[in-house]
Amino acid sequence: MMTLSWENQTMIVEFVLQGFSSILQLNISLFIMFFIFYILTVSGNILIVLLVLCNRALHTPMYFFLVNLSFLEVCYTSNIVPKMLLIIISDQKTISVVGCFTQFYVFGSLAATECLLLAVMSYDRYIAICQPLQYPILMTSSLCLRLATGSWFCCFLLTAITMVLLCRQTFCGPNEIDHFFCDFTPLIHLSCMDTSLTETIAFATSSTVTLVPFVLITVSYSCILNAILRISSGAGRRKAFSTCSSHITVVTVFYGTLIATYLVPSANSSQYLRKGFSLLYTVLTPMFNPIIYSLRNRDIHEALKKCLSRKPGFLI
Repeated sequence: MMTLSWENQTMIVEFVLQGFSSILQLNISLFIMFFIFYILTVSGNILIVLLVLCNRALHTPMYFFLVNLSFLEVCYTSNIVPKMLLIIISDQKTISVVGCFTQFYVFGSLAATECLLLAVMSYDRYIAICQPLQYPILMTSSLCLRLATGSWFCCFLLTAITMVLLCRQTFCGPNEIDHFFCDFTPLIHLSCMDTSLTETIAFATSSTVTLVPFVLITVSYSCILNAILRISSGAGRRKAFSTCSSHITVVTVFYGTLIATYLVPSANSSQYLRKGFSLLYTVLTPMFNPIIYSLRNRDIHEALKKCLSRKPGFLI
């Protein structure tokens, strides 16, 4: 353990991420599996971004927000998985304090941004279904840009408040984090100072950026469901529901894994369960999102067919 002496107190300058297992054969299998998942996640989300950017028919508010979400997923998983793969396959399991704090800050900011983007996307679907005639007037390109930019800016700013308080904590040992990335709870437990203020602020900010968007999503879909039920024809109801079914699925998976992770008891016996749930929203959810959005989406299918039918230089 690398430490520094400062005012008669031992200061940690690096942490040790314990990862999943000390069994080599298991780690090799985990490395191969998570590496494949990472490649699929990055390639799938980048494909969504390229399809939307290269097809004018997809230059609509819904797909503009989808590009933001896909770009976020690439950043989100790239912040965690490469370091996770390194600690799984090698003996290099340490991460500097600065690197650990940076990873947590990026992770927390992107997770919060995803909550707001999902809420913005639900608002877009609400306008499209409940006020279709006013949709082109209300969902202008400037409003979409402000909503997306505001989501990113607000979440990175709110998470910075927690980061400032976290950086003021003193870590004087032990330095082992029983996780595969620098999450807030296992990290704050290593502090040798009073953490009540930091934990309170972190809880308040995380609750705000998690629960408020969830309430907005719930209200939006309550209105959407009410509007769909008033449609007389079955074909019309199915068409209206199909425009938001992918988003509902993503919201359910994302919030379901978050709730399951942070409602798990904090006892040591549940740490493996915590890691398992954490894998759901850090590795699996970003990989499945492109699949969910493209599985029953005719616009994406048509855009992909057009791209595949063009010559190799279609992106230039």
